Formats: sequence, C-alpha cells, structure tokens
Amino acid sequence: MKGQERAGDGLPELPNERVRGLTEPIARFLHVEAAGGGALVLATVVALGLASSPFAEAWLAIWKTPVGFEFGDLRIVHSLKHWISDGLMSLFFFVVGLELKRELVLGELRDPRQAGLPIAAALGGMVVPAALYLLWLGGGEGARGWGIPMATDIAFVVGCLAILGRRVPHALRVLMLSLAIVDDLGAILVIAVGYTQDLRLAMLGLGVLGLGVVVGLRLIGVRSVGVYGLLGVGIWLCFHESGVHATVAGVALGLLTPSRSWVGPRLLSDIVARAGDFLSGEERPTAGVLRTVEIASREATPPLDRLESALHPWVTFAVIPLFALANASVSIDVDALAHPVALAVVVGLVLGKPLGIVAASFLAVRLGLARLPDGVGWPALLGGGALAGIGFTMAIFIASLALEGPLLDVAKLGILLASLVSAVIGFALLLRAYPAERAPG
Repeated sequence: MKGQERAGDGLPELPNERVRGLTEPIARFLHVEAAGGGALVLATVVALGLASSPFAEAWLAIWKTPVGFEFGDLRIVHSLKHWISDGLMSLFFFVVGLELKRELVLGELRDPRQAGLPIAAALGGMVVPAALYLLWLGGGEGARGWGIPMATDIAFVVGCLAILGRRVPHALRVLMLSLAIVDDLGAILVIAVGYTQDLRLAMLGLGVLGLGVVVGLRLIGVRSVGVYGLLGVGIWLCFHESGVHATVAGVALGLLTPSRSWVGPRLLSDIVARAGDFLSGEERPTAGVLRTVEIASREATPPLDRLESALHPWVTFAVIPLFALANASVSIDVDALAHPVALAVVVGLVLGKPLGIVAASFLAVRLGLARLPDGVGWPALLGGGALAGIGFTMAIFIASLALEGPLLDVAKLGILLASLVSAVIGFALLLRAYPAERAPG
C-alpha cells in the first residue's frame, strides 16, 4: 500500500514514520562523530608521543615541508601544515556549514522556541570563557588568544555522550549537538572578524562575487557537483589570498547548499513505475530511460544530504586526525602548564564553559525565551556544559591563528589539559545526574 512499509512476514503493514527524515540524519551524524572521537584521540596520542620522542625533530620537519605551485607570476607555496589547516580544514568547515543549514531549516534551530536554549547556552559558553581568559591575563602577553576557550569540539563531546550509553537521553545529545554547531558558528565569526590580517579587498570582492555566481547558478537550475566544486576551489583561493581565513569560504558554501530535493517522492515514484512498465516489455530499454531513472534517483535526495553523507566520514576519520597529527605535536612540559596563558586557557574552558552555558540558559528560561527539554534538568545541563569545555580541534585551530612560537605551545598544552579535565568532570556530573541506564526507546 502506498505510504506504508511492508512487514515482510504476513503481518499488517506499518505506516511510514515521517519523522525519520529528520531523526535519521541526526542519528547518523552522531554515530559518525562518536566513532571519530576515537580516531581523534589516537591521532593526538601519536602526535604527542612522537613530539616527545627521539624522532621529534624529523617528525616536526615533516609538517614544515613546502608544498605548492607556480603559474607565471602566481606563486603559492606553503608548508604541509598550512595546507592541512587552511585547505583540508575548509572541508571540515564546509560540513559544519551543511549541518548548520540542516539545523536552521529542519532541526532544532528552525523553531525560535526550541532554538532559544542552544543559542543562549552557546552565547554564554563563548562570552564567559573569553572574559575569564582576559581577566586572568590582565591584558598581558597572550591576550590575543581570547578566542581560544570559546570553542567546543563536537567529535569529543558526542563521543563522550556515546560512551555513557542509554543513560543519557536523546534530548541532551541533540541539545549538545545544536549548542556545538552554534558554538562553531561563533568561532567562525571570531576567526573572520578577530583574526583577519592584511585584508586585500580586491581578492575578497572576487570571493564574494564567486559566492554570488553560486547563487545565480542555483537559480537557473545548474546541478552539477563538478561545476560547484571548481567554483568552490576558486572561491577558497580568493578568500585565502584576501586575508580573511579561507575556512570561512567553506562555511559560506555549506550554507548555500540546497536542503530540498529537486525530484519529489511522487515524481520519482511515477518515473520508476513507468520505467518498470517499459523494462517489463520486450523492447530493450534506451539509454535515455535509464539515464532519467538514474538522475531522478539521485536528485530525490537533497544535495545537502548527499554531500554530508559523502564528506562527513572523510572529514571525521581523515581530515580531523590529520589536523591533530600536525597541530598537537607539542612536547609535554609540566613546567609550561604553570604559564599564565596555559592557566588562562584552563580557567576559560574548565570553569568558563559550564558557568556560561548554565547561567545563560537559566536566564533564557526565566525570561520565557526557552525551556529545558524533557528529561534534561539543570544538573544534566551542568554536566553537558562541562563536556563543552573539551575545546581541542577548534581551540587549537584558533590558537594557531592567534599565537605563535612558545606561546602557541603553552596554549596547546593548556587546551590538552583543559579538555582532559573537562571530560572527567563532565563524565562525573552526568553519571550523578543519570545514575542508571534508561530503558530502550
């Protein structure tokens, strides 16, 4: 029967669950992120181990290898580490843009009442850590790193929630995912506004023009991934040369990706049915018929879903671990943890994150702008806020833009320590909030 699922065992057919179209992408995203947390931990341990080993000099030299190309007067040559941080990480930010678009169109952020809590929590979780960082340093050396404790690492947070299993309600997982996505958007704005140097307006204008061309091609119906891919490379190059960090281009392209399918379910059903009638006859199917079925099948899935499904595993299991290998390669020095910058990072992430998240959420709830999800109380939100102190990937990324030399190394050590402490505190608080596993379903 149309609109129903066949049981396959003689039982009455069950109706389709329309909500699956919303929940399945979220569940898939959470599953990949949780598994990716393990790959990220492994890459970090390897990087720290090699950076503190007798092979440290050779290991660090790998990331300084110059890579690039020359074409006439155009010469673009950077270190391997730079290409990973500015090039490959643009794919990470593109996926962030895709997920942000999903949340804005289909997810928690589409409803102002539902969006109020993660937005308020994320804002508090950015402002308070940055303020504590600056207060701790008193405007001294390293103050430029104020954006470091604002970040939350989605993979690690989701991975920690996955380890806790069914005792953590799904509502808390979705809330933390939405919070982390808004947090990422805030970090992107910080990168674009706070860490832009030597702005070249001509190149920036070309990059913005390229984004306009993408919008125009969408309006006239161009659907070739190859065309948009080539345009995306050109836009990335313009942003890279403009002085605005190139990863901003990745987010912009993600937000411009269509979230609706070109071929609806009814049209797809008609095309497949007519093709089936044709194929059941004696006449050999033409290439045109098969091509139409192929296009209809592909375009029945929104481009956002197709790209996210294709890129998310690569980003999670390749790009992010590569970034960790290149950027977490710092020798562990216990004495360096007492440096004011390292301590400011720890204070910002370990104390500022949960304090800012809970305080801003409490204010939003009291003002009637938001409400706590079912099954999520204040102790659980405090535990989730503590886990949000796991900054890692984004925190190291911002640190590499804000600081350099010895200050960058001590900031990275502070990030590693703060992330470890935040994970332990978050685990303890959530185990206290949910002492027993919840029943399935």
